[in-house]
Amino acid sequence: MRSHATLLAALTAALAPAPAFAQAPSGTAPVKVFVLAGQSNMEGKAPNALLDSQAADPRTKELFAHLRKDDKWVVRDDVFIKFLDRKGPLTVGFGSPNRTGPELEFGTAIGNHFEEPVLLIKTAWGGHSLYKNFRPPSAGLPAAELLQGELDRLQAGVKKFNEKNKKDAPLPTLDDVKKGYGASYRMMLAEVKEATANAGTLFPALKDRPLQIAGFVWFQGWNDQYNGAEVEYEANLKHLINDVRKDLGAPKLPFVIAAMGQNGSKPATGPMLVIQKAQMAMNDVPEFKGTVKAFRTDVLVDKVAEELFPKWRENPEQWKLVGGDGGYHYFGSAVWFNRIGKASADAMLDLLKEQK
Repeated sequence: MRSHATLLAALTAALAPAPAFAQAPSGTAPVKVFVLAGQSNMEGKAPNALLDSQAADPRTKELFAHLRKDDKWVVRDDVFIKFLDRKGPLTVGFGSPNRTGPELEFGTAIGNHFEEPVLLIKTAWGGHSLYKNFRPPSAGLPAAELLQGELDRLQAGVKKFNEKNKKDAPLPTLDDVKKGYGASYRMMLAEVKEATANAGTLFPALKDRPLQIAGFVWFQGWNDQYNGAEVEYEANLKHLINDVRKDLGAPKLPFVIAAMGQNGSKPATGPMLVIQKAQMAMNDVPEFKGTVKAFRTDVLVDKVAEELFPKWRENPEQWKLVGGDGGYHYFGSAVWFNRIGKASADAMLDLLKEQK
């Protein structure tokens, strides 16, 4: 976990001017930089042990064959990744601890496409909403009465804690509430700027290579299902796309959205459906034509994991060979996460072709 001083430095860096990605000298191809952002599912929740077992299982072996060589996971020498405090050549294990996410298939497909090196910068934190944590600057703050209501709830919680524990913890202020809005957005920018400014040091193979920011992938949505946040999702997502492009200095930056799809084979309902529709609606925004592409993740469902999940407690040994988490994390299915990663790459490459 980062120290307060480190976090403050990161947030301060995020307020600095947008990174200036170097133009490649004649004959030198720039490193292609892709930002992968979101919450826990972008972190990645497929257990590495599950990938190992499914890569050896005759029933699923072929799904992972292109990611392996000599019965080992491929370690790319042309695709690099930085995920918060971790970095290295792309292979399994760049998800949550001992897990893998969509970056594996995404980076593999993108790396296979480009002759030049690829750098993935993953900025993801579990439980972070677009409404608050990732709230983009141009969205502004919520209405004053909503902020006051949030403050009242927080202060009531601290007062209750103080009474119960005979403490005198200070009460939150309105400024404290306001600071939480957009905090993850600012940390995201800080991560991108840190990685691009120090790419040659972080990855010696990239030393003295120019960088070109090439695309952005957004995989998020779960925490916007609560307290009416889903109603704002479509507007906030438009702001996010515009603000990311402005702050990264790339007005037409290809932007891929992996729409939330934990509903799987069942139709989405309630707030999830609202968010899903908001995400897919980005395909129809005139000013985003040819530069933004959203795709459905529910249609990529791992039906084997979906079928077994309701009775996983009764079949724990069988479940370990199929999944490794709850429905909110796509069952921790390596199959589902890999499909999402590949679909993200396909969508990104489609956008890049349109820009040629």
